Amino acid sequence: MLINLHVKNLALIEEAEVDFTNHLNILTGETGAGKSILIGSIQSALGARIPKDMIRNGCRDALIELVFHTDSPAVKNKMDELEIPFEDGEIIISRRITNSRVINKVNNTSISIGKLKELSPLLLDLSGQHENQLLLNPQNHLAIIDSYQKEKIDPVKKKVSTLFCEYQTLEKKLSEQTLGQEQKLREMEFLKYEIQEIEEAALKEGEDDSLEKEYHRMSHAREILSDCSFIHEILSEQNGCAGDLIGDAVQKMNEVEELDEETDELSSQLQTIDALLNDFNRDLSSYISSMEFDEETFSEIEDRLNLINHLKAKYGDSLEAIRNYHDKSVDKYEQLLHYEEYMEEAKREFTNISRKLEEECDRLTRLRQDAAKPLVSAVKDALLDLNFLNVEFSVSFEKTQHFTSQGKDRACFMISTNPGQALRPLHEIASGGELSRIMLAIKSVLADEEGIETLIFDEIDTGISGRTAQKVSERLAIIAKDRQVIAITHLPQIAAMADSHFLIEKTSDSNSTISNIYPLSEEESVRELARMLGGAKITDTVLENAREMRNLTCNFRKENFS
Repeated sequence: MLINLHVKNLALIEEAEVDFTNHLNILTGETGAGKSILIGSIQSALGARIPKDMIRNGCRDALIELVFHTDSPAVKNKMDELEIPFEDGEIIISRRITNSRVINKVNNTSISIGKLKELSPLLLDLSGQHENQLLLNPQNHLAIIDSYQKEKIDPVKKKVSTLFCEYQTLEKKLSEQTLGQEQKLREMEFLKYEIQEIEEAALKEGEDDSLEKEYHRMSHAREILSDCSFIHEILSEQNGCAGDLIGDAVQKMNEVEELDEETDELSSQLQTIDALLNDFNRDLSSYISSMEFDEETFSEIEDRLNLINHLKAKYGDSLEAIRNYHDKSVDKYEQLLHYEEYMEEAKREFTNISRKLEEECDRLTRLRQDAAKPLVSAVKDALLDLNFLNVEFSVSFEKTQHFTSQGKDRACFMISTNPGQALRPLHEIASGGELSRIMLAIKSVLADEEGIETLIFDEIDTGISGRTAQKVSERLAIIAKDRQVIAITHLPQIAAMADSHFLIEKTSDSNSTISNIYPLSEEESVRELARMLGGAKITDTVLENAREMRNLTCNFRKENFS
């Protein structure tokens, strides 16, 4: 579950920290107090895009940090897969936002945004008004069904996806290879020319590099010869050259050594220098003698390099790339040479893959239809608990004409909310308040199936009031019995059900506006409920009503959870 949220320098929040608890955590506050910023910071910490203008004015960076504790095997496996340290069930996610970049870390290990998004869905599920709107698109209904019995459906979906990739590859190959006889002959002639051009070049491994070096050396032969001749002259040829001077020095050093035996080491070093210089002069003389510029050889090297560079420009930027192009061209030429046999084999493969894909799609359809039955029953029960009277709920399936990576199914949730009303597609009849409750029903059912430890509901009370609001609060309490639930609400009926109640409050002065979050004591919670019930003026009667509302929720818990 989510243990702690720490936000610093984000929008209206200067610094806020909150310790969440088990079961039902309720967040309330005036409109514009910063509730959406707080929930948005949780979304951002889990990988959502963070606009740079969210950094608080006058600050260089912002920080969002979440601390989780979980015993989930799925989370442990994902942490192992991502090679992130994971001890005692603790996960610390932090994102530091600057004007130039965002730094993501999990348990103090840097992580890419892609990998963070892989981990996030295993830690919590966040539902807001945007996600409610996703219910209006039937394309999302199939994903909900697949999530309900994920362990059974996922392996078959992966197999369908793999087969579909093979199917597309073969389909493309067949469409590209449908050639007329004249076109086939033209392509064969062109391939034959390219293959012959590469083979006649008789390229050798590393040849281009060695030729480049030799070409460079020969291009600068005159400069090299001139410089080497100058060196040889000043070392050994002209009067007073270095060789003569060192020879004189050796002779004088020998005379010194006869007078003082302690200079024998110095004499030895000088003799070594003289010997090295003589060796160098001989080697340099030999090198100068070998530096004969051969115009014919140079021309051959130049022509060979031009040929190799021409082939690189046509077939690839390296000798290896040219060879690969040659090999692929040979394979393609062979295919065209035996075109009819090749096409027959490709058609056989395509037929085989199509048959396997059809079988797996049918299998996937059966699994989805089997999953839909208990899902429909569970969602209907949840809807009845949420004050949908005489509700009917079902799933309509139909087959697509073509294969897709998700199979050949379309699914649409069908609903009737009034007696005698025919079932119709959800997106045609659901209002905003109904969508919120339907999403709550679906999320509660999926949470039981998927073992999600933390659910967050933003604006779950959209479009509801009165008895329906009370039913929603009771449903949230039931969901929170076995997991952590965090919900933002404007309704006192829902807030009264809180196990932990937090107030989000905005304060302003002439220089700044700041949002803060505080945990409320029991009496403070009653006063907040009174504010939500009575508005600006809180009378004793309103306080008594708030206290009674709180007592009623305590009685509900005793009756249902004891």
